Amino acid sequence: MTAQEASSVLERECSGDDQEYQVEMCHISKSFSGVHALNDVTFRVKPGEIHALVGENGAGKSTLMKILAGALGHDEGTLKISGKEVRIRTPKEGLDLGISVIYQEISLIPDLSVMENIFLDEFNTKKGMVDWKDLRKRAKTYLEKLGFGEIDVEDKVKNLTVAYQQIVEICKALTRNSKVLVLDEPTAVLTMKEVRKLFELLNQLREDGVSIIYISHRLEEIFELADSITVLKDGQLVDTVNGDDVTEEELVNMMIGRNLDTFFPPRNAVIGDVILKASHLKAGIMVKDISFDVRAGEVVGLSGLVGAGRTEAVRAMLGIDDLESGEVELYGKPIRFRSPKHAFKNKVGLLPEDRKSQGVLLRMPIKHNVTITCLNNFSRASCLNLNREKKFVGEFSDEVGIKAASLNNNVESLSGGNQQKVALAKLLAGSTRVLILDEPTRGVDVGSKTEIFKLINGMVEKNYAVIMISSEMAEIIGMCDRSFVIREGRTVGELKKEELSEINIIKYAMGVTKNEVEKG
Repeated sequence: MTAQEASSVLERECSGDDQEYQVEMCHISKSFSGVHALNDVTFRVKPGEIHALVGENGAGKSTLMKILAGALGHDEGTLKISGKEVRIRTPKEGLDLGISVIYQEISLIPDLSVMENIFLDEFNTKKGMVDWKDLRKRAKTYLEKLGFGEIDVEDKVKNLTVAYQQIVEICKALTRNSKVLVLDEPTAVLTMKEVRKLFELLNQLREDGVSIIYISHRLEEIFELADSITVLKDGQLVDTVNGDDVTEEELVNMMIGRNLDTFFPPRNAVIGDVILKASHLKAGIMVKDISFDVRAGEVVGLSGLVGAGRTEAVRAMLGIDDLESGEVELYGKPIRFRSPKHAFKNKVGLLPEDRKSQGVLLRMPIKHNVTITCLNNFSRASCLNLNREKKFVGEFSDEVGIKAASLNNNVESLSGGNQQKVALAKLLAGSTRVLILDEPTRGVDVGSKTEIFKLINGMVEKNYAVIMISSEMAEIIGMCDRSFVIREGRTVGELKKEELSEINIIKYAMGVTKNEVEKG
Protein backbone atom coordinates (compact mmCIF):
# COMPACT_ATOMS: atom_id res chain seq x y z
CA MET A 1 0.00 0.00 0.00
CA THR A 2 1.38 3.41 -0.93
CA ALA A 3 1.57 6.32 1.51
CA GLN A 4 -1.23 8.03 -0.44
CA GLU A 5 -3.44 4.93 -0.18
CA ALA A 6 -2.69 4.62 3.55
CA SER A 7 -3.61 8.29 4.06
CA SER A 8 -6.86 7.75 2.16
CA VAL A 9 -7.80 4.77 4.38
CA LEU A 10 -7.02 6.82 7.48
CA GLU A 11 -9.22 9.66 6.30
CA ARG A 12 -12.14 7.26 5.72
CA GLU A 13 -11.72 5.73 9.17
CA CYS A 14 -11.55 9.16 10.81
CA SER A 15 -14.70 10.22 9.00
CA GLY A 16 -16.71 7.66 10.94
CA ASP A 17 -18.19 6.14 7.77
CA ASP A 18 -16.68 2.69 8.29
CA GLN A 19 -17.29 2.10 11.99
CA GLU A 20 -18.71 3.77 15.06
CA TYR A 21 -16.08 4.67 17.64
CA GLN A 22 -16.53 5.94 21.17
CA VAL A 23 -13.39 8.07 20.83
CA GLU A 24 -11.85 9.41 17.62
CA MET A 25 -8.78 11.62 17.84
CA CYS A 26 -7.70 12.32 14.26
CA HIS A 27 -4.42 13.96 13.13
CA ILE A 28 -3.82 15.52 16.54
CA SER A 29 -0.80 17.83 16.87
CA LYS A 30 0.40 19.76 19.91
CA SER A 31 3.54 21.88 20.38
CA PHE A 32 5.13 23.53 23.40
CA SER A 33 7.45 26.45 22.62
CA GLY A 34 7.86 25.20 19.08
CA VAL A 35 8.69 21.61 20.12
CA HIS A 36 6.27 18.92 18.91
CA ALA A 37 4.83 16.87 21.80
CA LEU A 38 2.38 15.26 19.35
CA ASN A 39 2.65 15.26 15.57
CA ASP A 40 -0.27 14.03 13.43
CA VAL A 41 -1.45 11.33 15.86
CA THR A 42 -4.64 9.37 15.20
CA PHE A 43 -6.13 7.31 18.04
CA ARG A 44 -9.52 5.58 18.04
CA VAL A 45 -11.30 3.47 20.66
CA LYS A 46 -14.42 1.35 20.18
CA PRO A 47 -17.23 0.96 22.74
CA GLY A 48 -16.61 -2.00 25.05
CA GLU A 49 -12.91 -2.18 24.21
CA ILE A 50 -9.78 -2.21 26.35
CA HIS A 51 -7.28 -0.24 24.29
CA ALA A 52 -3.68 -0.09 25.53
CA LEU A 53 -1.67 3.08 24.91
CA VAL A 54 2.05 2.36 25.17
CA GLY A 55 5.39 4.00 24.53
CA GLU A 56 8.45 5.25 26.34
CA ASN A 57 8.29 8.16 28.76
CA GLY A 58 8.08 11.30 26.64
CA ALA A 59 6.35 9.47 23.77
CA GLY A 60 3.27 11.70 24.08
CA LYS A 61 0.83 9.42 25.93
CA SER A 62 0.08 11.88 28.75
CA THR A 63 -0.27 14.83 26.38
CA LEU A 64 -2.75 12.90 24.22
CA MET A 65 -4.85 11.90 27.24
CA LYS A 66 -4.80 15.45 28.66
CA ILE A 67 -6.20 16.67 25.35
CA LEU A 68 -8.91 14.02 25.52
CA ALA A 69 -9.76 14.98 29.11
CA GLY A 70 -9.82 18.73 28.39
CA ALA A 71 -6.76 19.58 30.50
CA LEU A 72 -4.90 20.68 27.34
CA GLY A 73 -6.02 22.09 24.02
CA HIS A 74 -4.71 20.77 20.71
CA ASP A 75 -3.21 22.81 17.89
CA GLU A 76 -4.42 20.72 14.96
CA GLY A 77 -6.78 17.81 14.34
CA THR A 78 -10.30 16.82 15.29
CA LEU A 79 -11.85 15.07 18.28
CA LYS A 80 -15.10 13.11 18.19
CA ILE A 81 -17.00 11.46 21.05
CA SER A 82 -19.65 8.91 19.98
CA GLY A 83 -19.38 10.18 16.41
CA LYS A 84 -19.96 13.84 17.26
CA GLU A 85 -17.15 16.36 16.78
CA VAL A 86 -16.35 18.24 19.99
CA ARG A 87 -13.82 20.73 21.35
CA ILE A 88 -13.13 19.93 25.01
CA ARG A 89 -11.86 23.10 26.67
CA THR A 90 -11.88 22.11 30.35
CA PRO A 91 -11.80 18.92 32.43
CA LYS A 92 -15.40 19.63 33.47
CA GLU A 93 -16.47 19.59 29.82
CA GLY A 94 -14.64 16.28 29.49
CA LEU A 95 -16.49 14.86 32.50
CA ASP A 96 -19.79 16.09 31.09
CA LEU A 97 -19.01 14.12 27.91
CA GLY A 98 -18.40 10.97 29.95
CA ILE A 99 -14.58 11.00 30.02
CA SER A 100 -12.91 10.11 33.32
CA VAL A 101 -9.16 9.86 33.93
CA ILE A 102 -7.68 8.00 36.89
CA TYR A 103 -4.10 9.14 37.32
CA GLN A 104 -1.24 7.40 39.14
CA GLU A 105 -1.58 9.91 41.97
CA ILE A 106 -4.95 9.35 43.64
CA SER A 107 -7.07 12.53 43.52
CA LEU A 108 -9.52 11.69 46.31
CA ILE A 109 -9.93 13.75 49.49
CA PRO A 110 -8.35 11.59 52.22
CA ASP A 111 -10.27 12.96 55.21
CA LEU A 112 -13.69 12.50 53.61
CA SER A 113 -15.56 9.20 53.67
CA VAL A 114 -15.83 6.81 50.75
CA MET A 115 -19.44 7.81 50.01
CA GLU A 116 -18.61 11.54 50.25
CA ASN A 117 -15.81 11.11 47.72
CA ILE A 118 -17.98 9.06 45.36
CA PHE A 119 -20.77 11.65 45.25
CA LEU A 120 -18.64 14.77 45.75
CA ASP A 121 -19.88 16.32 42.49
CA GLU A 122 -23.46 16.22 43.74
CA PHE A 123 -22.89 18.42 46.79
CA ASN A 124 -22.72 21.55 44.61
CA THR A 125 -26.22 20.83 43.33
CA LYS A 126 -27.84 19.93 46.67
CA LYS A 127 -30.33 22.35 48.17
CA GLY A 128 -30.52 22.30 51.95
CA MET A 129 -29.98 19.01 53.83
CA VAL A 130 -28.05 16.02 52.47
CA ASP A 131 -29.94 12.71 52.52
CA TRP A 132 -27.13 10.65 54.11
CA LYS A 133 -29.21 7.48 54.23
CA ASP A 134 -29.78 7.64 50.46
CA LEU A 135 -26.12 8.47 49.85
CA ARG A 136 -25.01 5.48 51.93
CA LYS A 137 -27.38 3.13 50.14
CA ARG A 138 -26.38 4.27 46.66
CA ALA A 139 -22.66 4.06 47.44
CA LYS A 140 -23.09 0.49 48.73
CA THR A 141 -25.07 -0.45 45.63
CA TYR A 142 -22.37 0.88 43.29
CA LEU A 143 -19.57 -0.89 45.16
CA GLU A 144 -21.47 -4.18 45.30
CA LYS A 145 -22.14 -3.96 41.58
CA LEU A 146 -18.40 -3.60 41.03
CA GLY A 147 -17.70 -6.61 43.23
CA PHE A 148 -16.20 -4.64 46.12
CA GLY A 149 -19.07 -4.64 48.60
CA GLU A 150 -16.61 -5.22 51.46
CA ILE A 151 -15.50 -1.57 51.32
CA ASP A 152 -17.05 0.38 54.20
CA VAL A 153 -18.69 3.43 52.62
CA GLU A 154 -18.41 5.38 55.91
CA ASP A 155 -14.69 4.75 56.31
CA LYS A 156 -12.33 7.63 55.52
CA VAL A 157 -10.47 7.22 52.25
CA LYS A 158 -7.08 7.62 53.96
CA ASN A 159 -7.74 4.37 55.84
CA LEU A 160 -8.11 2.35 52.62
CA THR A 161 -5.43 0.45 50.75
CA VAL A 162 -4.22 2.00 47.51
CA ALA A 163 -6.13 -0.69 45.61
CA TYR A 164 -9.41 0.19 47.32
CA GLN A 165 -8.75 3.90 46.76
CA GLN A 166 -8.50 3.17 43.04
CA ILE A 167 -11.79 1.29 43.19
CA VAL A 168 -13.39 4.34 44.82
CA GLU A 169 -11.97 6.48 41.97
CA ILE A 170 -13.50 4.10 39.42
CA CYS A 171 -16.80 4.04 41.29
CA LYS A 172 -16.82 7.84 41.32
CA ALA A 173 -16.25 7.82 37.55
CA LEU A 174 -19.12 5.42 36.97
CA THR A 175 -21.57 7.55 38.96
CA ARG A 176 -20.95 10.17 36.27
CA ASN A 177 -22.06 7.62 33.66
CA SER A 178 -18.58 7.64 32.16
CA LYS A 179 -18.37 6.19 28.68
CA VAL A 180 -14.58 6.44 28.57
CA LEU A 181 -12.27 5.43 31.43
CA VAL A 182 -8.55 6.22 31.25
CA LEU A 183 -6.25 4.40 33.68
CA ASP A 184 -2.62 5.50 34.02
CA GLU A 185 -0.33 2.80 35.50
CA PRO A 186 -3.15 1.47 37.72
CA THR A 187 -1.21 -1.54 39.09
CA ALA A 188 2.05 0.21 40.02
CA VAL A 189 1.62 -0.35 43.77
CA LEU A 190 -0.91 -3.20 43.89
CA THR A 191 -0.40 -6.71 45.23
CA MET A 192 -0.96 -9.67 42.92
CA LYS A 193 -4.34 -10.39 44.53
CA GLU A 194 -5.44 -6.76 44.11
CA VAL A 195 -4.33 -6.77 40.47
CA ARG A 196 -6.50 -9.84 39.78
CA LYS A 197 -9.56 -8.12 41.28
CA LEU A 198 -8.90 -4.97 39.26
CA PHE A 199 -8.66 -7.01 36.05
CA GLU A 200 -11.97 -8.73 36.83
CA LEU A 201 -13.55 -5.30 37.25
CA LEU A 202 -12.11 -3.99 33.98
CA ASN A 203 -13.38 -7.02 32.09
CA GLN A 204 -16.84 -6.46 33.58
CA LEU A 205 -16.79 -2.79 32.54
CA ARG A 206 -15.78 -3.83 29.03
CA GLU A 207 -18.82 -6.12 28.86
CA ASP A 208 -20.97 -3.17 29.98
CA GLY A 209 -19.77 -1.17 26.96
CA VAL A 210 -17.30 1.16 28.70
CA SER A 211 -14.30 2.12 26.57
CA ILE A 212 -11.13 1.65 28.62
CA ILE A 213 -7.81 3.27 27.72
CA TYR A 214 -5.09 1.43 29.62
CA ILE A 215 -1.61 2.97 30.02
CA SER A 216 1.08 0.68 31.44
CA HIS A 217 4.76 -0.19 31.09
CA ARG A 218 4.02 -3.80 32.15
CA LEU A 219 3.85 -5.79 28.94
CA GLU A 220 2.36 -8.88 30.56
CA GLU A 221 -0.67 -6.81 31.59
CA ILE A 222 -1.01 -5.35 28.11
CA PHE A 223 -1.12 -8.80 26.51
CA GLU A 224 -3.58 -10.15 29.07
CA LEU A 225 -6.08 -7.29 28.87
CA ALA A 226 -5.85 -5.35 25.63
CA ASP A 227 -8.05 -5.86 22.60
CA SER A 228 -6.03 -3.25 20.71
CA ILE A 229 -2.64 -1.61 21.26
CA THR A 230 -1.53 1.81 20.04
CA VAL A 231 2.19 2.62 20.12
CA LEU A 232 3.53 6.17 20.28
CA LYS A 233 7.19 7.14 19.87
CA ASP A 234 8.62 10.65 20.03
CA GLY A 235 5.16 12.20 19.73
CA GLN A 236 4.21 10.24 16.62
CA LEU A 237 1.97 7.26 15.92
CA VAL A 238 3.95 4.09 15.22
CA ASP A 239 0.97 1.78 14.70
CA THR A 240 -2.28 0.42 16.12
CA VAL A 241 -2.49 -3.38 16.23
CA ASN A 242 -4.75 -6.11 17.59
CA GLY A 243 -3.48 -7.55 20.86
CA ASP A 244 -3.50 -11.08 19.41
CA ASP A 245 -1.55 -10.10 16.29
CA VAL A 246 1.72 -8.94 17.86
CA THR A 247 4.41 -10.63 19.96
CA GLU A 248 6.14 -9.13 22.99
CA GLU A 249 9.37 -8.79 21.04
CA GLU A 250 7.62 -7.05 18.14
CA LEU A 251 5.90 -4.63 20.54
CA VAL A 252 9.17 -3.74 22.28
CA ASN A 253 10.77 -3.19 18.88
CA MET A 254 7.93 -0.81 17.93
CA MET A 255 8.33 1.10 21.20
CA ILE A 256 12.11 1.50 21.38
CA GLY A 257 13.40 0.48 17.97
CA ARG A 258 15.41 -2.55 19.10
CA ASN A 259 14.84 -6.22 19.88
CA LEU A 260 13.95 -7.77 23.23
CA ASP A 261 17.21 -9.76 23.32
CA THR A 262 19.03 -6.49 24.12
CA PHE A 263 16.76 -5.80 27.09
CA PHE A 264 19.18 -7.25 29.66
CA PRO A 265 22.62 -6.19 28.42
CA PRO A 266 25.59 -8.52 29.09
CA ARG A 267 28.23 -7.64 31.68
CA ASN A 268 31.74 -8.73 32.45
CA ALA A 269 32.20 -8.53 36.22
CA VAL A 270 34.51 -10.46 38.53
CA ILE A 271 32.70 -11.60 41.69
CA GLY A 272 34.81 -11.15 44.82
CA ASP A 273 34.40 -11.49 48.56
CA VAL A 274 31.27 -10.91 50.66
CA ILE A 275 30.89 -7.21 51.47
CA LEU A 276 27.53 -7.09 53.28
CA LYS A 277 25.84 -9.91 55.16
CA ALA A 278 22.54 -9.89 57.07
CA SER A 279 21.64 -12.88 59.26
CA HIS A 280 18.29 -13.77 60.87
CA LEU A 281 16.82 -10.28 60.82
CA LYS A 282 13.64 -9.80 62.85
CA ALA A 283 11.59 -6.60 62.90
CA GLY A 284 7.90 -5.96 63.53
CA ILE A 285 5.29 -8.31 62.09
CA MET A 286 6.70 -8.36 58.54
CA VAL A 287 10.29 -9.51 59.17
CA LYS A 288 10.55 -12.81 61.03
CA ASP A 289 13.81 -14.45 59.93
CA ILE A 290 15.46 -12.97 56.84
CA SER A 291 19.06 -13.58 55.78
CA PHE A 292 21.01 -12.57 52.66
CA ASP A 293 24.50 -11.50 51.55
CA VAL A 294 26.14 -9.80 48.59
CA ARG A 295 29.67 -9.92 47.16
CA ALA A 296 31.73 -7.34 45.31
CA GLY A 297 30.98 -7.38 41.59
CA GLU A 298 27.63 -9.13 42.12
CA VAL A 299 23.94 -8.36 41.70
CA VAL A 300 21.87 -10.23 44.28
CA GLY A 301 18.09 -10.26 44.08
CA LEU A 302 15.51 -10.26 46.85
CA SER A 303 12.48 -11.83 45.21
CA GLY A 304 9.06 -12.94 46.40
CA LEU A 305 5.48 -11.77 46.41
CA VAL A 306 4.54 -8.19 47.25
CA GLY A 307 4.18 -7.95 51.03
CA ALA A 308 6.69 -10.73 51.75
CA GLY A 309 8.86 -8.43 53.90
CA ARG A 310 11.73 -7.62 51.54
CA THR A 311 11.59 -3.82 51.82
CA GLU A 312 10.87 -4.02 55.54
CA ALA A 313 13.99 -6.17 56.11
CA VAL A 314 16.20 -3.65 54.33
CA ARG A 315 14.64 -0.74 56.21
CA ALA A 316 15.30 -2.47 59.54
CA MET A 317 18.87 -3.34 58.57
CA LEU A 318 19.58 0.31 57.68
CA GLY A 319 18.09 1.66 60.92
CA ILE A 320 15.03 3.26 59.31
CA ASP A 321 12.79 0.93 61.35
CA ASP A 322 13.63 -0.80 64.63
CA LEU A 323 15.69 -3.99 64.24
CA GLU A 324 14.64 -6.30 67.06
CA SER A 325 17.29 -8.98 66.51
CA GLY A 326 19.72 -10.33 63.96
CA GLU A 327 23.28 -9.62 62.88
CA VAL A 328 24.76 -7.43 60.15
CA GLU A 329 28.36 -7.63 58.92
CA LEU A 330 30.19 -5.18 56.66
CA TYR A 331 33.51 -6.41 55.23
CA GLY A 332 33.41 -9.27 57.74
CA LYS A 333 33.01 -7.04 60.83
CA PRO A 334 29.82 -6.71 62.91
CA ILE A 335 27.97 -3.40 62.52
CA ARG A 336 24.65 -1.95 63.65
CA PHE A 337 23.43 0.84 61.41
CA ARG A 338 21.77 3.50 63.55
CA SER A 339 20.24 5.38 60.61
CA PRO A 340 20.45 5.68 56.80
CA LYS A 341 22.95 8.50 57.37
CA HIS A 342 25.15 6.16 59.41
CA ALA A 343 24.86 3.51 56.69
CA PHE A 344 25.71 6.10 54.03
CA LYS A 345 28.85 7.11 55.92
CA ASN A 346 29.84 3.45 55.70
CA LYS A 347 29.29 3.53 51.90
CA VAL A 348 25.93 1.67 51.97
CA GLY A 349 23.16 3.50 50.11
CA LEU A 350 19.46 2.86 49.50
CA LEU A 351 17.42 3.74 46.41
CA PRO A 352 13.85 3.76 47.87
CA GLU A 353 10.91 2.25 46.00
CA ASP A 354 9.00 5.56 46.15
CA ARG A 355 11.39 7.90 44.35
CA LYS A 356 9.01 10.88 44.34
CA SER A 357 8.62 11.16 48.11
CA GLN A 358 11.86 9.52 49.28
CA GLY A 359 14.39 9.29 46.43
CA VAL A 360 14.62 12.83 45.02
CA LEU A 361 13.71 16.40 45.91
CA LEU A 362 11.27 17.13 43.08
CA ARG A 363 11.17 20.90 43.48
CA MET A 364 14.92 21.36 43.66
CA PRO A 365 17.30 21.64 40.69
CA ILE A 366 18.85 18.50 39.25
CA LYS A 367 22.36 19.67 40.11
CA HIS A 368 21.55 20.14 43.82
CA ASN A 369 19.92 16.70 43.98
CA VAL A 370 23.09 15.09 42.63
CA THR A 371 25.51 16.89 44.96
CA ILE A 372 23.42 16.87 48.12
CA THR A 373 25.32 13.79 49.35
CA CYS A 374 28.78 15.25 48.74
CA LEU A 375 28.55 19.02 49.34
CA ASN A 376 31.77 18.97 51.37
CA ASN A 377 33.64 18.36 48.12
CA PHE A 378 32.53 21.76 46.78
CA SER A 379 32.58 23.96 49.86
CA ARG A 380 35.14 25.71 52.00
CA ALA A 381 34.43 27.91 55.00
CA SER A 382 30.69 27.36 54.41
CA CYS A 383 30.94 28.75 50.85
CA LEU A 384 29.90 26.63 47.89
CA ASN A 385 32.14 26.64 44.80
CA LEU A 386 29.42 26.81 42.15
CA ASN A 387 31.75 26.41 39.17
CA ARG A 388 33.28 23.28 40.63
CA GLU A 389 29.85 21.90 41.42
CA LYS A 390 28.61 22.69 37.89
CA LYS A 391 31.57 20.89 36.29
CA PHE A 392 31.15 17.84 38.52
CA VAL A 393 27.40 17.53 37.89
CA GLY A 394 27.86 18.01 34.13
CA GLU A 395 30.41 15.20 33.92
CA PHE A 396 28.41 12.98 36.26
CA SER A 397 25.10 13.49 34.45
CA ASP A 398 26.76 12.55 31.15
CA GLU A 399 28.16 9.39 32.72
CA VAL A 400 24.79 8.38 34.19
CA GLY A 401 22.86 9.50 31.09
CA ILE A 402 20.51 12.10 32.59
CA LYS A 403 18.58 13.74 29.74
CA ALA A 404 17.59 17.29 30.64
CA ALA A 405 17.35 20.65 28.89
CA SER A 406 19.27 22.21 31.81
CA LEU A 407 20.72 20.89 35.06
CA ASN A 408 19.21 24.01 36.68
CA ASN A 409 15.71 22.65 36.00
CA ASN A 410 13.80 21.05 38.85
CA VAL A 411 13.72 17.25 39.00
CA GLU A 412 9.92 17.29 38.64
CA SER A 413 10.41 18.40 35.01
CA LEU A 414 12.04 15.07 34.13
CA SER A 415 10.53 11.79 32.96
CA GLY A 416 10.32 8.91 35.45
CA GLY A 417 13.39 7.22 34.03
CA ASN A 418 15.51 10.37 34.30
CA GLN A 419 14.27 11.03 37.84
CA GLN A 420 15.47 7.55 38.75
CA LYS A 421 18.87 8.28 37.19
CA VAL A 422 19.11 11.42 39.34
CA ALA A 423 18.37 9.32 42.44
CA LEU A 424 21.08 6.85 41.41
CA ALA A 425 23.52 9.66 40.65
CA LYS A 426 22.97 11.06 44.14
CA LEU A 427 24.03 7.73 45.67
CA LEU A 428 27.03 7.29 43.40
CA ALA A 429 28.20 10.86 43.96
CA GLY A 430 28.39 10.02 47.67
CA SER A 431 30.94 7.25 46.92
CA THR A 432 28.71 4.40 48.06
CA ARG A 433 30.05 0.90 47.39
CA VAL A 434 26.98 -1.15 48.36
CA LEU A 435 23.78 -0.17 46.57
CA ILE A 436 20.37 -1.43 47.66
CA LEU A 437 17.93 -0.77 44.83
CA ASP A 438 14.26 -1.16 45.78
CA GLU A 439 12.09 -1.57 42.66
CA PRO A 440 14.57 0.47 40.55
CA THR A 441 12.46 0.33 37.36
CA ARG A 442 8.97 0.88 38.79
CA GLY A 443 7.02 3.32 36.61
CA VAL A 444 9.88 3.50 34.11
CA ASP A 445 9.49 2.92 30.39
CA VAL A 446 11.11 0.03 28.53
CA GLY A 447 13.94 2.06 27.04
CA SER A 448 14.88 3.67 30.37
CA LYS A 449 14.82 0.25 32.03
CA THR A 450 17.56 -0.95 29.69
CA GLU A 451 19.59 2.19 30.44
CA ILE A 452 19.24 1.59 34.19
CA PHE A 453 20.31 -2.04 33.74
CA LYS A 454 23.41 -0.80 31.87
CA LEU A 455 24.17 1.52 34.78
CA ILE A 456 23.88 -1.37 37.23
CA ASN A 457 26.20 -3.47 35.06
CA GLY A 458 28.71 -0.65 34.98
CA MET A 459 28.65 -0.43 38.77
CA VAL A 460 29.31 -4.13 39.41
CA GLU A 461 32.05 -4.15 36.78
CA LYS A 462 33.75 -1.55 39.04
CA ASN A 463 33.35 -3.92 42.04
CA TYR A 464 30.24 -2.33 43.51
CA ALA A 465 27.91 -4.73 45.31
CA VAL A 466 24.24 -4.43 44.33
CA ILE A 467 21.14 -5.77 46.08
CA MET A 468 18.06 -5.49 43.88
CA ILE A 469 14.50 -5.85 45.16
CA SER A 470 12.11 -6.42 42.28
CA SER A 471 8.58 -7.76 41.90
CA GLU A 472 9.23 -8.49 38.22
CA MET A 473 10.64 -12.00 37.94
CA ALA A 474 12.06 -11.29 34.48
CA GLU A 475 14.30 -8.62 36.04
CA ILE A 476 15.51 -10.97 38.76
CA ILE A 477 16.27 -13.69 36.20
CA GLY A 478 17.83 -11.33 33.65
CA MET A 479 19.98 -9.25 36.01
CA CYS A 480 20.89 -11.26 39.11
CA ASP A 481 23.81 -13.59 39.80
CA ARG A 482 21.88 -15.05 42.75
CA SER A 483 18.54 -14.42 44.37
CA PHE A 484 17.17 -14.99 47.85
CA VAL A 485 13.44 -15.75 47.87
CA ILE A 486 11.44 -14.22 50.73
CA ARG A 487 8.10 -15.64 51.84
CA GLU A 488 5.96 -14.31 54.70
CA GLY A 489 8.89 -12.64 56.42
CA ARG A 490 11.38 -15.48 56.05
CA THR A 491 14.17 -16.39 53.64
CA VAL A 492 12.99 -19.68 52.15
CA GLY A 493 15.56 -20.28 49.43
CA GLU A 494 18.69 -19.16 47.63
CA LEU A 495 18.84 -19.64 43.86
CA LYS A 496 22.07 -19.52 41.89
CA LYS A 497 22.23 -18.03 38.39
CA GLU A 498 21.63 -21.36 36.67
CA GLU A 499 18.67 -22.09 38.97
CA LEU A 500 16.90 -18.77 38.38
CA SER A 501 13.61 -19.39 36.59
CA GLU A 502 10.02 -18.26 37.02
CA ILE A 503 8.90 -21.72 38.15
CA ASN A 504 11.60 -21.96 40.84
CA ILE A 505 10.92 -18.46 42.17
CA ILE A 506 7.15 -19.06 42.23
CA LYS A 507 7.49 -22.42 43.98
CA TYR A 508 9.65 -20.96 46.74
CA ALA A 509 7.47 -17.85 47.03
CA MET A 510 4.35 -20.02 47.40
CA GLY A 511 5.82 -22.36 50.00
CA VAL A 512 7.05 -25.37 48.04
CA THR A 513 9.99 -27.18 49.69
CA LYS A 514 13.50 -27.20 48.24
CA ASN A 515 13.27 -30.90 47.31
CA GLU A 516 10.07 -30.28 45.38
CA VAL A 517 11.69 -27.37 43.54
CA GLU A 518 14.61 -29.57 42.50
CA LYS A 519 12.24 -32.28 41.28
CA GLY A 520 10.17 -29.70 39.34
